[in-house]
Amino acid sequence: MRSGRDGESYDVVVVGAGLAGLACARDLRALGLRVRVLEAGDGVGGRMRTDRIDGCVVDRGFQVFNTAYPQVRRRLPLRGLRLRPFTPGFLVHTGERRLRFADPTRAPRQALSGLSAGLAGPRDLAALAALTGWDALAPAGLRRRRSGDVSTRRALARAGFSDDFVERFFRPFLSGVFLEDELATSSRFFHLVWRSMARGTICLPAAGVGAVPELLASTLPPGTIALESPVTELTDDGVLVGGAGGERALAARAVVVAGPAAATRLLPGEAVGPYRSVTTYYHLASRSPLREPTLVTDVRRRFANSCVLTEVHPGHAPRGHALVATSVLGDDAEGRERTVRAALAECYEADTSGWERLTVRTVSDALPVMPPGLPLSRRSRVAPGRYACGDHRATGSVQGALASGARAAREVAADLAGR
Repeated sequence: MRSGRDGESYDVVVVGAGLAGLACARDLRALGLRVRVLEAGDGVGGRMRTDRIDGCVVDRGFQVFNTAYPQVRRRLPLRGLRLRPFTPGFLVHTGERRLRFADPTRAPRQALSGLSAGLAGPRDLAALAALTGWDALAPAGLRRRRSGDVSTRRALARAGFSDDFVERFFRPFLSGVFLEDELATSSRFFHLVWRSMARGTICLPAAGVGAVPELLASTLPPGTIALESPVTELTDDGVLVGGAGGERALAARAVVVAGPAAATRLLPGEAVGPYRSVTTYYHLASRSPLREPTLVTDVRRRFANSCVLTEVHPGHAPRGHALVATSVLGDDAEGRERTVRAALAECYEADTSGWERLTVRTVSDALPVMPPGLPLSRRSRVAPGRYACGDHRATGSVQGALASGARAAREVAADLAGR
């Protein structure tokens, strides 16, 4: 094995300690390879990070955790996350009142109440039950052979949903999932998302979503991850690493670049498509505007979704305070928070004038754009000894990032075994 100028040498160097990089490193370590993970930031997780502000648990952009992802169930002891669930279904504000949507396959009585309230007609409810049943129960191979990848909007029309139901239910709800409100996202990705929602539970970890990558990182041997170690260049022998102590060289038989930002910087030939951004406003209120852990959506699309985080986990804010998280598509702008606050007053039927704006979090590369026809997974090998993984190479989700890291590990191991 070749050595760097400073004597450090590894089988594989993984650049980036997001979910994809951590999954890749874990699988390579399990195969007995010597692995080093280099992370430029001060913590693991990439975009999946959590901060503490004035005693509040604040994720860097509102994120939820789905227990149904196969990669999650295979890799993580979920008990360690102390998960708390959201109420199945959500509330839709129509501009006049809030209507409750419930999954007809899980809560048929509540779903029928939505029928009587005018949220859905018999045709739409039947189509929803059929869609959910198919995505939840059909074998994976059969679902993959389903012909044609079209926009989600077109797929919903084919499934028999009325335009009115799409506008009142699917469009406001899926805007917070796809981070776009035209339903232009790949129908294949939609079906994967809908399957996970039908089979799993939407939750939040007690310590915030950053606990997920931290738990994954804890399964690696001590010393595997080096924080505040930015890779400045890929070399013929491995990588150059910057930092407070100056530049140093690490040798490696293979280098895996994990995540879109690192790939754009270190792999000039790597095609990283556009990403969608999301901004989340965190407000502190003296009392909860909704006494249940439920997502609220808005038909008028003034925000993508909102929820009272302290109804999910009381420990997300100091005692006597309610923490409300509200996400909007795109970036923050002058006056936008005031518009959102006014919309929340209407949707929660509460006086929001006294709410304290705790912080604002914008994630510029929150989710890759996924138009119809985009491959759900790509090979990780980009050049001899060079590999890339991350959600830009798979479905833009926790499952996609983990699966991309796993695929990179398989390809690296196979190539190194063949040398």
